[in-house]
Amino acid sequence: MQTHLAPEYAGTPEGEAAQAILRKCVHCGFCTATCPTYQLLGDELDGPRGRIYLIKQVLEGETPTRKTQQHLDRCLTCRNCESTCPSGVQYGQLVEIGRSVVEAKVERPAGERLVRAALREGMTSPLFAPALKLGQMVRPLLPASLKNKVPPRPSPEQQAHARRWPTRSHPRRVLMLMGCVQPALAPNINTATARVLDACGIQTLVSDEAGCCGAIRAHLNDHDGALADMRRNIDAWWPLVEGIGDNQPVEAIVFNASGCGVTVKEYGHALRHDPAYADKAARISAVARDLSELLPDLLPALKSRLGLRPSGAPTRGKLAYHPPCTLQHGQKLRGGVEAAFTELGYEVHLATQDPHLCCGSAGTYSVLQPDMAYQLRDRKIGTLDAHRPQAIISANVGCIQHLQTGTDTPVRHWIEMLDEALER
Repeated sequence: MQTHLAPEYAGTPEGEAAQAILRKCVHCGFCTATCPTYQLLGDELDGPRGRIYLIKQVLEGETPTRKTQQHLDRCLTCRNCESTCPSGVQYGQLVEIGRSVVEAKVERPAGERLVRAALREGMTSPLFAPALKLGQMVRPLLPASLKNKVPPRPSPEQQAHARRWPTRSHPRRVLMLMGCVQPALAPNINTATARVLDACGIQTLVSDEAGCCGAIRAHLNDHDGALADMRRNIDAWWPLVEGIGDNQPVEAIVFNASGCGVTVKEYGHALRHDPAYADKAARISAVARDLSELLPDLLPALKSRLGLRPSGAPTRGKLAYHPPCTLQHGQKLRGGVEAAFTELGYEVHLATQDPHLCCGSAGTYSVLQPDMAYQLRDRKIGTLDAHRPQAIISANVGCIQHLQTGTDTPVRHWIEMLDEALER
């Protein structure tokens, strides 16, 4: 694709990065076939190729409009198009640049600005947990649209279990990011992770100074705030990654939320122009691991603890697995969870149709674009529940919470299923 950047973008880091990406696009349109919003709306401008043209026009000097902004807003940033593209177009990076440029030129209505600011500040705030507890107390009184976003209050037994952190020390150690909303929304995911790793001889460490990975602010066009989140986390993790002072270096930084994992794996790219943090960010990205990447190493210990025979192990139950977009498209990790659970005696199924498509959660998307988010959720639930599983498992708290609002089948993180199996 030929490009001619307008003078205000020519020679800038964002303009040059966008131009390099745009020039890889060959207009083939393969991406439209796997774009969830194009499938729903049938509008070329609500597919990757159309949005690429919109971004190109803006960077070449055309004035963006509110319509331009809306077409970019409706993108889930699921990056399915990246998995499909034969030319390696880095669409996720391009749409982030495009949104930033359009945001600076098109003023949003006051209501939208207020909602986005509330999400940006509220979800990353220490006040999120008490606000959620308040919401759970009045949940029966909430309208359906808000009720869906507030999970029921866990029982006292569930709360006690979610607080049970292992106390043993091990020579093998990893760092784990607790996440910004996960400790309040689904605290058992983090403690289940620590318990399973402990059972396999790995100690889980947490840096209290670390916070949101930066994804929420980045998706809401607060790029300076996102970079600040990233720098804070790098500073918090650096002594344990490099073994500074009395610290022994950890093996990896582990993420049980694939949305956080893909973001941290891209710290090196995000901070590449920061002379004080570029090298550190690249190092942090290099040691970042999704929890599923540890599974091959954990399997022998898990099999031993579960008492599995080498062959002919009875099935432990039927599960339907939804691989989040941030795992299968963002991190390019496919097949690992299904293979491990199958080896551990489970019957595992993907969606009966289009397992590569987004469930509609996409960070804050289900709040900002609820109509499309719920259409995608219902489509996904239908293809998962068709297997009649005992549970649906996934690897990202946002997907888990979003899917649970559309089904009575329990939706869990896969690490919670392993934790329960080990405790039986």
